[in-house]
Amino acid sequence: MNKLRILTLVLLVPFIVNAQKKIDVVTLYDGTFGQESVYNINWMNDGQYYSAQEGNDIVKYDVTKGTVIETILKGEDLSPTIKFSNYSFSADEKKVLLMTDRKSIYRRSYTASFYVYDFTTKKLKKLSEGGRQAYATFSPDGSKVGFTRDNNLFYVDLVSGKETQITSDGKFNHIINGSADWVYEEELYLTKAFDWSGDSKKIAYISFDESKVREYNMQKWNHGELYPEDYRFKYPKAGEDNSSVKLTIFHIDKAKNISVDLGDNTDFYIARINWTKDTNVLSYRILNRLQNQLDYYHADATSGNSKLVLSDKSDTYVDLTYIDDLIYLNDGKTFITSSEKDGYKHLYQYTIDGKLVKQITQGEWGVESFAGIDQKSKKLYYISTEISPLERHFYSIGLDGKSKTKLSKTAGNNSVNMSNDFKYYINYVSNSTTPLNVSLFKTKGNSLVKVLKDNKKAAEVAKEYNLQPKQFFTTKAADGQALNGYMLKPADFDATKKYPLMMFQYSGPGSQQVKNSWGASNFTWHQMLVQKGYIIVVVDGRGTGGRGTAFKNMTYKQLGKLEVEDQITVAKEMGSRSYIDETRIGIWGWSYGGYMSSMCMMKGAEVFKAGIAVAPVTNWRYYDTIYTERYQGLPQDNASGYDDNSPSSHADKMRGNFLLVHGTGDDNVHFQNSVALQQALIDAGKQFDSFYYPDNAHGIYRGGVRPHLFTMMTNWVLENL
Repeated sequence: MNKLRILTLVLLVPFIVNAQKKIDVVTLYDGTFGQESVYNINWMNDGQYYSAQEGNDIVKYDVTKGTVIETILKGEDLSPTIKFSNYSFSADEKKVLLMTDRKSIYRRSYTASFYVYDFTTKKLKKLSEGGRQAYATFSPDGSKVGFTRDNNLFYVDLVSGKETQITSDGKFNHIINGSADWVYEEELYLTKAFDWSGDSKKIAYISFDESKVREYNMQKWNHGELYPEDYRFKYPKAGEDNSSVKLTIFHIDKAKNISVDLGDNTDFYIARINWTKDTNVLSYRILNRLQNQLDYYHADATSGNSKLVLSDKSDTYVDLTYIDDLIYLNDGKTFITSSEKDGYKHLYQYTIDGKLVKQITQGEWGVESFAGIDQKSKKLYYISTEISPLERHFYSIGLDGKSKTKLSKTAGNNSVNMSNDFKYYINYVSNSTTPLNVSLFKTKGNSLVKVLKDNKKAAEVAKEYNLQPKQFFTTKAADGQALNGYMLKPADFDATKKYPLMMFQYSGPGSQQVKNSWGASNFTWHQMLVQKGYIIVVVDGRGTGGRGTAFKNMTYKQLGKLEVEDQITVAKEMGSRSYIDETRIGIWGWSYGGYMSSMCMMKGAEVFKAGIAVAPVTNWRYYDTIYTERYQGLPQDNASGYDDNSPSSHADKMRGNFLLVHGTGDDNVHFQNSVALQQALIDAGKQFDSFYYPDNAHGIYRGGVRPHLFTMMTNWVLENL
């Protein structure tokens, strides 16, 4: 049995009770509790400099001093005048691509207008006059820019100005070329589905045929319009048809497409595409429909012939990280990737033909992200959970698996942005008593160069409002396993009194709410409830992340069963404490957390007095293929796993006060979920409260409605718990 290392922190920090300012919904959203950070970092080719966007300017910093030395590009001097929201340099840094007028489509997809600024000629030119673009990307030699428009793939030659259309069959809700469909975007974190070869002579791209995917009809009410609008888009629900995909390599010089041989099977996902160091060899990864096998292939760009190089298999599912952790070494002989095959995510080195060279990292902890490899010094850099499941720390290790060194210096959750030459890194860290700190370090000697943002103001605001510290603890799951949690208590807490309890959770596979970090999801709203006399408890149940594959995969094929058991068990344990009023225990959550709070109000009806579900899944049959089938398998093969833990199947058990909230424009967890649950509750004769936000998506933020939502939720909690 794997050993579990638990970090238990009880933070005894003096707070001034009498002078505290009161939190209200206005202060939640007016920036009062905001933190400063360093955004849009671009490391320069000369390792002594990096650039960042400040307002409508790009400024250049001296890494050795952490100070601005010049403004590379001044927005107000551009002609025509534009306001850009992001930028990227060509490899030689002689040009910069500026994104303007970005408009979101779904969570990560967008269209925009791009401009190219030439530092040599000092001229700004619009990338294309043919309409809005997406995912504009320089070729490695900086001579071209590839992009998608209206489901087709294009590139512009920056020397001649000529625009070339690579595909022409793109059509909304039918064929997509070079960008991903809805479910790939949402669940595989893939939006840009094309990649330049290292010699800039080829573009590999994925095409999606959505013809057999069923449409979801989402009405848009469009405030002020006489009739609502039907918006139909392709959304594959669990067990239904996905897009069929193909992979093509376009040769620029010959204007010729070469189809990659993907075999006879068509029911799979092309999860990633990457060029190897050989500019004639494309790497791509195939994930089977059940997502328990990830195959690495190499394709010849001239013939399209493919060779299977490596297979990563699992008894449950292969957890494909959204951060690309496949690195081909410059020697062209080996590559590095990650796997959970020993029970924890670790880094492995393989020969170019897929033979294991060595497991580089190992232990009863997981690599959370791969920061890169300095091939000159043969050092790898990564973030891991080695210190504790509650923390993330930065490490280096030799390619031979030796000389592991912990580089992060501050307890808490660390993330990094390393320079291209790995000589410097920017460290972002916070913990439960300290807001975000952003600092620049020199890698050699691991020495601090400069603190870039210390957020002292945020720390002062926390004192002014007397924000209460997370008190970390461990409790037990329904099966007796240790679970991590934290509690927030009122500043004037009196153990002889009884307090109402509000529990918050997300609980989805691999997720984690309990961390030694500053704040968390909805943290300031929880602090507002604490000021009003409530105790807040957050516990990560079985199936959550940071503790290895066995713990995470416990919920496989039975989503909601063990997670609900754990929240009910925790609620009962809390209710047995002398200072908790066991008759006033509530629970709430959003998305998967809303699914969980719904289930808890039904299966835990004798425990929970009140519950709030925001944008919940209420039947896994309504949710998308990739996410649902990854954890549940196909509904045709696991009907009980889909139906036994559906809130709609247990509506007759609910007894407490229940608030159901959803956005009608939710393209992710469809409003259909809440409609179905409402009908089940009505059929069961249950009284409940519900509220919908017209045309709002999963995040319920469009039109500035968040203050309205949390005002309503606050009033509801005060009246019902």
